[in-house]
Amino acid sequence: MIGVTRDMDGQDAYRLALQTREQHIRRDKATSNICTAQALLANMSAMYAIYHGPEGLKGISNRVHNCALTVNAGLKKAGHEQLNKNFFDTLHIVAHGMSTTEVKARAEAKKINLRYFSDNSIGISLDETVKTSDISDLLWIFNCSDIDSTLADPTVMNMSIHKTQFKRTSPFLTHPIFNKHHSESRMVRYMKQLENKDISLVHSMISLGFCTMKLNSTTEMIPCSFRHFTAIHPFVPVEQAKGYKQMLTELEKDLCEITGYDKFSFQPNSGAQGEYAGLRAIRSYHESRGENRRNICLIPISAHGTNPSSAQMAGMKVQAIRVNHNNGTIDIAHLKEKVQQHSDNLSCVMITYPSTNGIFEDNVVDVCELVHKYGGQVYLDGANMNAQVGLCRPGDFGSDVSHLNLHKTFCIPHGGGGPGMGPIGVKSHLAPFLPTHPVVYPLSGSENTSFGVVSAAPYGSSSILPISWAYIKLMGGRGLRRATQVAILNANYMSKRLENHFKTLYTDPNTSLVAHEFIIDVRDFKKTANIEAVDIAKRLMDYGFHAPTMSWPVTGTLMVEPTESEDKEELDRFCEAMISIRKEIQDIEEGRLDIRVNPLKMAPHTQKQTVSSEWNRPYPKELGAFPAPFVKPETKVWPTVGRIDDLYGDKHLVCTCPPMVPNYE
Repeated sequence: MIGVTRDMDGQDAYRLALQTREQHIRRDKATSNICTAQALLANMSAMYAIYHGPEGLKGISNRVHNCALTVNAGLKKAGHEQLNKNFFDTLHIVAHGMSTTEVKARAEAKKINLRYFSDNSIGISLDETVKTSDISDLLWIFNCSDIDSTLADPTVMNMSIHKTQFKRTSPFLTHPIFNKHHSESRMVRYMKQLENKDISLVHSMISLGFCTMKLNSTTEMIPCSFRHFTAIHPFVPVEQAKGYKQMLTELEKDLCEITGYDKFSFQPNSGAQGEYAGLRAIRSYHESRGENRRNICLIPISAHGTNPSSAQMAGMKVQAIRVNHNNGTIDIAHLKEKVQQHSDNLSCVMITYPSTNGIFEDNVVDVCELVHKYGGQVYLDGANMNAQVGLCRPGDFGSDVSHLNLHKTFCIPHGGGGPGMGPIGVKSHLAPFLPTHPVVYPLSGSENTSFGVVSAAPYGSSSILPISWAYIKLMGGRGLRRATQVAILNANYMSKRLENHFKTLYTDPNTSLVAHEFIIDVRDFKKTANIEAVDIAKRLMDYGFHAPTMSWPVTGTLMVEPTESEDKEELDRFCEAMISIRKEIQDIEEGRLDIRVNPLKMAPHTQKQTVSSEWNRPYPKELGAFPAPFVKPETKVWPTVGRIDDLYGDKHLVCTCPPMVPNYE
């Protein structure tokens, strides 16, 4: 939910009103389990609307509608019946004097796919790509011999939607942004302005713990622009998508080998949908055995934050399992107590391995065996799979189902919240309960036993799957294992490099090592210097870095995940920034910097603030904007908004922007 606030200079700014994701705060009380929105796809749609604007979209719509009217007129001349009384772009036809088989054969001869209903009626849908030649082909398919006169017939518009009650009369896209960028040069400049506000891997590492912001290489991304992948409709006849089927089959085989599972479904569009689909498969499995009563889901508080909300969405009741305060591991005694307490209606346990506390728990097999003993299933959240690939397999631990965040571990872009892909892998006994689809039967699931559908398309966002397919093929077994090893090595290197300056909250009790991510405890600085995690996060912007994950899974901490994509030089640069910030905190503690007005409390420092002739802060401009030797003018990333007023933002949770109607004169 986007709210409006203002920064310290009084300029408007927008922010996520619920700064930490809702499901992580409210857990099983959350109304959503979304952990990956289709943000990239939404931005594409937004840019399409901005470029064309309301007038451009009207022009496109009129053209599409006119094409549909023309086809309808031609079909009527040929003696066919239109079932839709009103229509915009889609016709529903009963072909008289022609069999469906004949129509289909003629359509395929023109390489056109139509929709064939079970009652032998036929659907035709048109869009803005349709040309005059396409209309001629459609009319030929239905034996319309008088094509030229149909195309020129002035009575075609008699059925126009503009002559019905459905004609739109209200204005739309009235904001100025939809009425100014209608040339390619203006559009590209606008997008560049937006890009300049952002920080990404082209600038520096993004150390967001649990989000695995790893490199998405150009080689892997290029196929996403191939028309062979992007121009195929989700419901195209399967014989026309043999390449897709081969890719899906190979990717499933590779993922099964990597995870130790027997079957995968590619239908879930995100990690959240994957969690939901996996839990629904578990419920269907229990129901098939006559055990409908099994509805209790046990979730350690060290599990992924979306797990409780996913469980309640799947109709389960959540019971939280404690963790040991000293090392963050699952409290086995408490787990045993809960398993025995709910033995008759235990559905499953949801665990995350390695846990969100950043450690590999050596009792994961014991947990699986304990739950299985009492008739439950094990859901192992695959969000931290980047620490397992090539080293261990969840299917070997005793886990029954996992979702994989392809937008994390397997290189599909994760910035901006998507696009997501959360396929689920299961052991063979759960395979019949995977998602199915009523239009195109997917590779997984069973029409008789599946719980149903989680996505409108049978394989979710299948056009981005070439990324993960290419990543696995290019890396190979040794490369994937090496990547995992380097990811774990990088995290441990950073933890050790920072240990004299910051405390790592949890480490392995036997080795004092961490997994692929670690939690920095900064809570004591609130007492000694009035500095909190948010102040460090904002100050990192001045150093050119995106902040680590803040205040999750432990409030007042920072969770760091370097991934295998970063070399030692970049790891050192981030560590140097953190060490420099620690020195600034020490300067506050020892009185060399003011406890209220200091570089951390005033961060981030914008270019406008720095070049202004007014500077009334008790520290130099240079300290604010160029705090380390590696922060140079030629590489400086300037935040465009200063420190925002959270109190003001909290009072304006919903963006109530004033209406701005442009003057078209």
